[in-house]
Amino acid sequence: MPLDWRLQCLPPLLLLFLTIPSWVPHCSATPTALVGINYGRVGNNLPPPSAVPPMLASLRIGRVRLYDTDPAVLRAFANTGVELVVGLADRCVEGVTTPDGAMAWIKGNIQPYVPATKIAMITVGNEVLTGNNTGLARLLLPAMQSLHDALATCGLSTISVTTAHSLAILATSYPPSTTYFRKDLLPLICPILTFHAKTCSPFLINAYPYFAYVAQPNHVDLEYVLLEPNYGGILDNGTGLTYPNMLLAQVDAVYHAINAAGGDSAKTIEVRISETGWPSAGDSSEPGASPENAAKYNSNVMRLIAQNKGTPLRPGVTLRAYVFAMFNENQKDGPTSERNYGLFKPDGTPAYPLGYSLPVDNSTGGTHGSGTSGGFGYGTNSTIGPPDDGYYSISGAIAERWPWQRVVGGAITACALGALLLLF
Repeated sequence: MPLDWRLQCLPPLLLLFLTIPSWVPHCSATPTALVGINYGRVGNNLPPPSAVPPMLASLRIGRVRLYDTDPAVLRAFANTGVELVVGLADRCVEGVTTPDGAMAWIKGNIQPYVPATKIAMITVGNEVLTGNNTGLARLLLPAMQSLHDALATCGLSTISVTTAHSLAILATSYPPSTTYFRKDLLPLICPILTFHAKTCSPFLINAYPYFAYVAQPNHVDLEYVLLEPNYGGILDNGTGLTYPNMLLAQVDAVYHAINAAGGDSAKTIEVRISETGWPSAGDSSEPGASPENAAKYNSNVMRLIAQNKGTPLRPGVTLRAYVFAMFNENQKDGPTSERNYGLFKPDGTPAYPLGYSLPVDNSTGGTHGSGTSGGFGYGTNSTIGPPDDGYYSISGAIAERWPWQRVVGGAITACALGALLLLF
């Protein structure tokens, strides 16, 4: 990295570190730490990896999702206690489908860094099933299985193996109780569900209420997609459950799809949110992309997850989520919004002020933190009913694609975020 870059960024970074109280340690992940963050690095002006752990401490976040296994990043998190989800890029999936290939990858990318670096999970590809490469989709499960076996052989069986999905895997999306997976993907998804049930690994989804809003801003209530705590909610007549916000409806839609596809064994599978966020800037064709809305959404996500109430369908199951993203990334393709999801600017200063602070242990309880008050309780009655035209469909994704591709953590993946799904 050029020295002049370091000198340019030194003052704001020093300012950030000085604002972190001296008593704040590295924010290690406790068993009750529910909120994490995605740390992508598709930018040429980002702080060095060594600057990131103190920034995480300022947010009280102890879990991070990475999109690769860059040695400098893994070393930066050594002995911090921060729990990492690391990624294997789409282009590497085929190479780990064999036992030898998987073992070589584990020995080169995981084993040298543990236990000093706390690696808890490996994600194999990103949104592979809804990408354009059907051949790669067929290799996804063999790669997951080979990596799982290699980890066990190396005595690293505490590290889980999974993959992250776009909501484009859903054939229907509203109401949650009627949701099921796309029929063309069932031959691939059902064996993956069996793998998750057998290995006790979570089913990951990238969930963005923002895309549902941007598809039909005149028909989707902004308060519903921003997770505003005082919104009345939407009733699912199939279950009698009320959904106070779209994110919880998205998660329960996936739970219903899993139950429909996987039978009794699938009922043990935990759904986690691997990505969710809101852009602070966008093009003229991207309504709602603003610092104010980004602050509301991400604050509400943190508050909602930290309350540890699960979802209306699974109130007893802990819901975990990774906010997207750590930084604005200036080299991402696509519309302006794609480069403005970060909580931080590249110089280390906040992109906008959050209206909520996570509890010190990033754990449970609805009374922690600051900012707007209000509960996220899940009732069975609602004064707001679903409209006849189905505009509260909760997935911002179907097989049809935006005309741009999304760059995530150095790997180009199809974003699979097409038009808003309507009632079938």
